[in-house]
Amino acid sequence: MGNCVAKFQAKDNDSDQHVEFAGGNVTLITTKESWDQKLEEARRDGKIVIANFSATWCGPCKIIAPYYCELSEKYTSIMFLLVDVDELNDFSTSWDIKATPTFFFLKDGQELDKLVGANKPELQKKIVAITDSVPEHKQ
Repeated sequence: MGNCVAKFQAKDNDSDQHVEFAGGNVTLITTKESWDQKLEEARRDGKIVIANFSATWCGPCKIIAPYYCELSEKYTSIMFLLVDVDELNDFSTSWDIKATPTFFFLKDGQELDKLVGANKPELQKKIVAITDSVPEHKQ
């Protein structure tokens, strides 16, 4: 298994706190514009998106983050996104986040499913169910 911990490099800020959260094939979303861009890219490529609304201070978020990274490396046909609810507070509020972590499963920008909490077996189960229900996109 690849190491999901140290792959993220902060570009235009000194935020080292995401190192353990974004790795593997997980993309850290830092602006509404980057969210829109990634959703458009997924729509164009016919990909499912899993968005993890998380917080650096959240114990369960820290526990599931490496697993989320592992899943991103296993299910490469899915786009894995990470949103820090503290950095994008207004945006997170617009998604009605009441607890972290909250995972949204999206297709064409529309919610297919949702999981609240750091439940590894349930996260895996939902990913399998969604990948089984969506026809494979031509690469």
